[in-house]
Amino acid sequence: LPNLLFYGPPGTGKTSTILAAARELYGPELFRQRVLELNASDERGIQVIREKVKSFAQLTASGSRSDGKPCPPFKIVILDEADSMTSAAQAALRRTMEKESKTTRFCLICNYISRIIEPLTSRCSKFRFKPLSDKIQQQRLLEVSEKEHVKISNEAVSYLVKVSEGDLRKAITFLQSATRLMGGKEITEKIVTEIAGVIPKETTDELLSVCHSASFEKLETLAKNLINEGYAVAQLVNQLHDTIVESEDYSDKQKSVIVEKLAEVDKCLADGADEFLQLMSLCALVMQQLTQN
Repeated sequence: LPNLLFYGPPGTGKTSTILAAARELYGPELFRQRVLELNASDERGIQVIREKVKSFAQLTASGSRSDGKPCPPFKIVILDEADSMTSAAQAALRRTMEKESKTTRFCLICNYISRIIEPLTSRCSKFRFKPLSDKIQQQRLLEVSEKEHVKISNEAVSYLVKVSEGDLRKAITFLQSATRLMGGKEITEKIVTEIAGVIPKETTDELLSVCHSASFEKLETLAKNLINEGYAVAQLVNQLHDTIVESEDYSDKQKSVIVEKLAEVDKCLADGADEFLQLMSLCALVMQQLTQN
């Protein structure tokens, strides 16, 4: 087993994969002694890497499994969410990885490989976890619903998959919330929309048609309503992006101007700007683009 580096979006099974592999290798009894799992929530400063990880890595691993299966002569250190480690702490790993290579394997898990320093990536074999395909997610969700005796319509399942964007963990959480909410009744697409905080298509269409109408008063009322309904503007930005990019009603120039504005608004929202003002600014620009010609 080489040193591993798993990367990819959340909810695609990176941590599950290495834990399953470790259980397979060591069996339930040895698992505790042989695997050290450190998460972003644990302390992982340079001191911890130097002390905890080093002292764990220096122990020799021998002995056999009680069920008689062969047991590999090494231990595994799992560093989950490794991209949130400081580069100093990452640098402290370099030497340990090499020196203890006889007795210890490292598995780094992260969302963004660009945040792992080059010397570490070159010491690991990399595995990219893609967002899960819709088919796989649907199968899994149906399996879970069957085992948990949850009634769910087929439309709702495919909509769950669409909303969660390749993140199975998210999809299962939504399914769980929906089940609690419905208390045994069938889960429909409408319920999934409500739980996921997705803005209904009618609402986004209405927003765009108001932008077409060139009436600022109507726009202001609609924007206020949107905010009062409790919809997140960041979510609206995502949905408008998809709608506008796929739409045939806009010229390329209009699309590029609007999408650039979407990016700006998204950044402002992430920095904590006021939602209503950002929404108005966005809609005003869309309106200007649509009514210019």
